[in-house]
Amino acid sequence: MTLLNSETYARLNQLLVNGQQHHLSGGLKGIEKESLRISDKGFIAQTTHPKSLGSALTHPYITTDYSEALIELITPPFADIEDTLSYMHKLHQFVYEQLDHEILLGASMPCGFDGDESIPIADYGSSNIGRMKHVYRHGLWHRYGRTMQAIAGIHFNYSVPPSLWQVLHEERQDISLEQLTNEGYFGLIRNFQRIGWIILYLFGASPAICKNFFKTRPALMDKFEEFDNGTLFHPYATSLRMSDIGYKSKNQASLNIDYNSLEGYVSSLGQAIATPYPEYEQIGVKVGGEYRQLNSNILQIENEFYSIIRPKQIAESGEKPTLALKRRGVRYVEMRSLDLDVFEPIGINPNTARFIEALLLTCLLNDSPPISQADHHINNANQLAVANFGRKPGLELVRDNHKITLTAWAGDIFAAMQPVCEILDQDQSGNPYSAALAAQYELLANPDLTPSARVLANMRLSGQPFSKFAQTMSAQHAKGLSADPLDEVARKLFVDMAKESQSKQQQLESKPQIPFDDFLQHYFAQH
Repeated sequence: MTLLNSETYARLNQLLVNGQQHHLSGGLKGIEKESLRISDKGFIAQTTHPKSLGSALTHPYITTDYSEALIELITPPFADIEDTLSYMHKLHQFVYEQLDHEILLGASMPCGFDGDESIPIADYGSSNIGRMKHVYRHGLWHRYGRTMQAIAGIHFNYSVPPSLWQVLHEERQDISLEQLTNEGYFGLIRNFQRIGWIILYLFGASPAICKNFFKTRPALMDKFEEFDNGTLFHPYATSLRMSDIGYKSKNQASLNIDYNSLEGYVSSLGQAIATPYPEYEQIGVKVGGEYRQLNSNILQIENEFYSIIRPKQIAESGEKPTLALKRRGVRYVEMRSLDLDVFEPIGINPNTARFIEALLLTCLLNDSPPISQADHHINNANQLAVANFGRKPGLELVRDNHKITLTAWAGDIFAAMQPVCEILDQDQSGNPYSAALAAQYELLANPDLTPSARVLANMRLSGQPFSKFAQTMSAQHAKGLSADPLDEVARKLFVDMAKESQSKQQQLESKPQIPFDDFLQHYFAQH
C-alpha cells in the first residue's frame, strides 16, 4: 500500500513505513442490545423479568435497562465480529426459549404502551446496590418521564488492540503508555463527535413514532407530520431516537463536559454530579420516607449523562465509573448512537459492525484537535439535522465553520476509511471490510436504500401504522429465532449462568446491609 498524502494520516503512514499496519486488526468488539418485551397482542409486557433468564442484577450478559420489560443482552468482547454476532444470536435463541407468549420489539422507538404508568420500572431486589439502581430509575422517571426511558438501542463497545498502543508509543517516549492510550481514546472520541452523524444517516431506523409516545408531552406533537391516525413522522428523518425528542434535557444541553483530556472529562462530569439543580430540588430526594431520586443534582450519577460515545473502564462493584477511569484509564469506548435495525433478527448485521469498527479506527488514526464549546454546539447541531432531515436532498452541515453537503462530507469520510478497510481485510477472505464500506456508498448515492427510508416505504406499502409494522417485523424475527433451536452446549452454559446469577443475588441479599442512607453517602464520597 502506498503512503497517503495528508498530514492527517501521520499515524497510519508511520505504521505503513514500518510494516506494522497489521496491528490495526484484532481490536475487541462487544455489543449491548436493548429490546422491549411485548405481549403477543403488541402491548408492553407487565410481567417481571423471567426468572429462568437469571438475576438482572448479577447476570453478566442478560439484564434489564430502565424498565422491567426492557431486556438488555450483552456479549463478551471478541476479536472477530462474527463471534460477537454469533454470541448475540445465541442469547436471542435462549431468551426466546424462556419467553411465554411474548416477543422482543425489533424497533428502537417504543410502542404498545399507555402512558408512563404502563412502563414498569426495573427492580433489582433488596440489596443496597439493587435499591440504588431502582431509585436511580425512579429519578429518571421524575426528571424525564418513563416513556423516554423505554427507547431501545445498540451500544457498540470497541477496544484498540494493545499491540497498536505499544507501536504508537515507540514514537512518543515523552509520555507514558497509559497517557498515550488515554490521549488516543479521547482523540478518537472527539473525531467521532465530529463525524458520528454518519451513523444516523446510514443506519438510523426510527423515522416514525407512535402518537402515544407523546401522551405525557403532547406539545411536542406539533413538530411532526401525521403519517396516519396512530403515527407521526418527519419525511426525511433517519433517527428520531437520536433527535431532541429522545433522551435529552435542557439542563444537560448546557453542560460543558470536557473531552479534551481524561482529567478534564472526569472533573467536569464529577462537577455535574455534585451541582444542585433547582428544578430537581423541587422534586425532593426523600419524601415520606421513600426515595424519589438519588440526589437533586444536575446528574444523579455518571450514566445519566447522555452522549453518543463514552470512554469506559470496567468498574469494580460499587465503584464510581469516573473513579474507575481516574484510577485505571480508558479501557474501551462505547458508541451509543446505533438504532435497532428492524429488518435484522438481532438488530444488527456484519456489514454494519465492520463499518463501525473501521470508522472508529479512522477516528483514532486521524488528527483530533481539541473541541471548544462552540465546536460542541456545531457537532450537536449537525447530529440533530441528520436525525431529523438526513435524507433531505442537498442537506448542508457545518464543517470547519463552513457549510458542506452531507453527501460531500460523507464521501470524504468514506475515502479516509478506505485504506483502513484494506488493512483490516488482510488475511480475510472476501475483503469483508471493503465490502462493508462499498455497501454504504450505495446508500449515499440512493437515500431510498437507507433503513429509515425502507421503514417508511414498508409502512406505506402495507398500509400499517408504525406500531403494527414494528410488531409484524418483530413477530417474524421471533418465529425465525424460535424455530432455530439453541445447541445443547450453549443452552447448558446459559442455564448454569442463570442459576449462578440467582445464587449471587441471594448471597448478596443475605449479607447484613448498612442503612441505605449511609450506603449512598459512602458511594458519593468516593474520591
